[in-house]
Amino acid sequence: MQISTQNSKPQISFIITTYNIDDEMLRSCIDSILRLSLSRDDREIILVDDGSDLPPLTSLSDIIDEIIYIRQRNQGLSAARNRGLQIANGEYIQFVDGDDMLIQAPYEHCLDIARYHNPDMVIFDTSHRPTSEVAFEYNGPISGSEYMHSYNLHATACGYIFRRSILHTLRFTPGILHEDEEFTPQLLLRAERVFSTKAKAYYYRQRSQSIMHNNNRRHQLKRLHDTRDIIFRLQYLASTLPEADRVALNRRIAQLSMDYLYNTILLTHSSKHLDIAIQNLRSKGLFPLPDKDYTKKYMLFRKAINSRLGRRMLLLSIH
Repeated sequence: MQISTQNSKPQISFIITTYNIDDEMLRSCIDSILRLSLSRDDREIILVDDGSDLPPLTSLSDIIDEIIYIRQRNQGLSAARNRGLQIANGEYIQFVDGDDMLIQAPYEHCLDIARYHNPDMVIFDTSHRPTSEVAFEYNGPISGSEYMHSYNLHATACGYIFRRSILHTLRFTPGILHEDEEFTPQLLLRAERVFSTKAKAYYYRQRSQSIMHNNNRRHQLKRLHDTRDIIFRLQYLASTLPEADRVALNRRIAQLSMDYLYNTILLTHSSKHLDIAIQNLRSKGLFPLPDKDYTKKYMLFRKAINSRLGRRMLLLSIH
C-alpha cells in the first residue's frame, strides 16, 4: 500500500520506520521533521509501516498530505529501510526510527552543513534527552576512510545524513540484528567528503520493548551470531579493498570483534560460550585481537581477554 502526494525532487528524504509504535510517539517523530526549516518541496517524509497490527493512518489523517505512507508485511528493520530507499528521491537521506525524534536546533546546524559544504556525509551525536544545546563547531571535510582511521565509529544509521548517490547498490542485509554495523562502515568508505559535529541532533528514546532490550535467550544468541557473521563478511570485504581502505576497515573489524567478545560475556556469563566465540575469531585469524592503541578501552580489554586469568576476571566483572 502506498499513499503519496509529492512530486518534486526534495533536498532530503526522511525515511521513518515503524512497527507497533505508540501513535503519540510516532506523531512526535513526524512533527519533529515538520518543524524544521525545510519547505514542503525541500523535504520528503517516507513512513514505512512494517506490518503493524493497527496501521497508524487514523492518527495521522490531518498530516497525510505531508507524507508518503508505505505498508508492507512484517519483514524487519532492514527490509523496511530498503523499501524506503527504493522510492526515496532526495539528494540526501536521513533514517529515523519511529519512536525517536530529531532535535530541532542542533539538527538545523547539520542541515546547514549539508546546504553550504557539499558533504557526502554529516555525522552527528545522539542524545537520550529530547533537548540539547547546539554545538556549532564541526570538522571536515575528510574522506570516510580517513574518518575511520582517526575516530571511533558509532554505527547507528540514524546518526548521520548522507548523499543518496554514494549508495550505489549498498543495502541493509535483511533478517539480521545489528544491521547498522555492516551498513555504516561500507557507506563511509564510499564517502569522499565527511563532516562531523558534536551536535546532539537525534533523540534516541530507550524503550523496554525495543529490540536492544529484548532479554529472550534465543534473541540474545541471535544477536551474537549475527555480529559474528557481520565481522566475517566485513573481513572478506576488507581483503578486496585498496590498502588505505583495508586498514581503516580492519580497525572497525577489531573493534567489532572486541564488542562481540564483550557482549558474549555480558549476555551469557558463560565461559563455554566465550571459548566458542574466541575460537570463532581465531579460525579467521581475528584472535588474539590486533595489538593496536585504538582506544584505552580496547587496549585494556585486549590485554585481559588474551589470558585465562583475564577472561575469568572479565566473566566476574561484566554485568
